[in-house]
Amino acid sequence: MMGSKGEMLAVAAVCIFALISQSEGILGGNEAAAHSRPYMASIQRFDGEARTHECGGFLVGNQWVMTAVHCFPHGTDNRKVVLGMHSVTETEDTQQVFEIMELHSNPNYRAENFDNDIALIKLDRPVNITNAVQVVKFLRSGGTNPTTNEQVDTAGWGASDNLGSRPDKLKEVTVEVVNPMLCRRSDYFGTRYTSNMICAHHVYDKPGSRRQGKMDTCDGDSGGPLLFKGVVVGIVSNGGIKCGQMRKPGIYTIVSHYTEWLDGIMGPQPTAPPQ
Repeated sequence: MMGSKGEMLAVAAVCIFALISQSEGILGGNEAAAHSRPYMASIQRFDGEARTHECGGFLVGNQWVMTAVHCFPHGTDNRKVVLGMHSVTETEDTQQVFEIMELHSNPNYRAENFDNDIALIKLDRPVNITNAVQVVKFLRSGGTNPTTNEQVDTAGWGASDNLGSRPDKLKEVTVEVVNPMLCRRSDYFGTRYTSNMICAHHVYDKPGSRRQGKMDTCDGDSGGPLLFKGVVVGIVSNGGIKCGQMRKPGIYTIVSHYTEWLDGIMGPQPTAPPQ
């Protein structure tokens, strides 16, 4: 009887492992080369010496970080911006930590569907440009956004599964733009999906399995950049309640729709030095 129970427990353990290994999020993504994305920002909650990564962002000016409005549901209390970070837990002399001087949330943001989910953070001082901290270009009004099936890429320190597992090192993933007509279908996002959004994921067949998996962004990646040919075209915003659902691709705010608003806040920005 004990042997039978042991066998049942073993089978249960295998089933649980299978479920975990099938979990989706930035599953299938890879660890980025250290500081290969020097524009990445980590928005963290500080509690004494303890630090917790909450959202991503990216450096767009010598004192400005772009991110998502929904990363600040209760304001900026105890939050700081960390640049030059690769590892969440390791001490790195490349890191620069900034207080948040100003938070500018887009006034048309709608919490019910994450429309206009774009925000700017003004840091308390200009950054020190290094190999690990550099400005990234973003698409402006009149620029060309990626279309259906074109590849885009993103990165973050967000969850790698729906159990909340977080990577220590920055991960990156390449995804594909999904047809907006599909994302507007009622079994996808319906009327929640607007013209200010791009949806993207990457569906793949798991070797030796009839199931499919999906590369996607997940909890904690919000606010990070979506890049097309090295230029930021979107901001990680929202998808489904769970990461990696087949009919809930990641949703990204289209940055080029906000050029006038961004310029009105930041003003003219110095050109980023060559990398």
